[in-house]
Amino acid sequence: MTGDAAPLVEDLLALSAHDAPSGDPAASAEAVEWLAGRLNELGARVSRHAVSTGVVLDGRIGPGGGPPILILCHYDTVWPAGTAADRPAREEGGSAHGPGVFDMRGGIVAALAAVERAMPLERPVRILLTPDEETGSAGSSELIAQVAGDAAVVLVPEPPLPGGALKTSRKGWASYRLKVAGRAAHAGLEPEAGASAIDELVDRLLDLRGLSRPDTGTTLNVGVIGGGSAANVIADSAWADVDVRAMAVAEQERVHAALTGLTSVRTHTSASLETRVTRPPMERTPAIAAAFERANKIAAGLGLELAEGAAGGASDGNLVAPLGVAVLDGLGPEGAGAHALDECVRIDSLVERTALIARLIERW
Repeated sequence: MTGDAAPLVEDLLALSAHDAPSGDPAASAEAVEWLAGRLNELGARVSRHAVSTGVVLDGRIGPGGGPPILILCHYDTVWPAGTAADRPAREEGGSAHGPGVFDMRGGIVAALAAVERAMPLERPVRILLTPDEETGSAGSSELIAQVAGDAAVVLVPEPPLPGGALKTSRKGWASYRLKVAGRAAHAGLEPEAGASAIDELVDRLLDLRGLSRPDTGTTLNVGVIGGGSAANVIADSAWADVDVRAMAVAEQERVHAALTGLTSVRTHTSASLETRVTRPPMERTPAIAAAFERANKIAAGLGLELAEGAAGGASDGNLVAPLGVAVLDGLGPEGAGAHALDECVRIDSLVERTALIARLIERW
């Protein structure tokens, strides 16, 4: 392991020793304290914003005045409390392995080290560390948009595409629960007195299939369904969770309008829709295209040539791109196994991305 790599790996393993499940502030407390301590070491002016899903750490570093470089990270992971102890992070075979190392603790460690490497800073840098990205950023989205509005550029050290390409567009994500109410009755004695919520739900879900347009990147997935009380009772309630992905804002709006306009057909049934998550697509705006070209020129000074591409998953970059802000997403280190047991980060890429983010901070 090179001298540059050792402190990065040490930090990554130290951070990954702490759980941070989304929506669980108590279980995330040690991770928050570790991150706050690291920000203090950088000389940051640290604020803590209490939101409905936990604590947002807000670190301001460098001189005041002028649009800041915003580094947008999330510290929450998909792993439940106890995972860090049950499956400790480790370094092995040129990679760091463990829960959350790829999504996105490797990116956090690279970003913090990059800020340190770029000192003394010639312009302000602001780092947001949020607790709820994995579940839709319900608590932190308002603050993210507020902070990003005046940023010179937003750096998002999420994992890159395979091969290391940056993500200059991302699908939007919307999550809904479709609920149907019906009328219960005995399935044998008087089925005609009932109105099956399950039958109505199934028919409406068949209608929803027509909203997908895979050729343009618009897809709907019914991932979970439920309803009814017993096999011999006409179901008086049923529900389904629907996931919608779209590459374009217009497509996301088309599907949303169709879902909110959905009505039941059967007598004595009614349908309602609950919107749970909405993240707009991160379209490749002129600001994003220009930011990528500028980043590529800066990267050339390190002997790097950047590539770009589209991602099916969403990030907090989706929340700020519609503001017209320049966004560079996918700046984190290469690895594999996001949200999986084989999650890992390549140490050589961790070193390289740290150098790249530092150079972007210095030259932007």
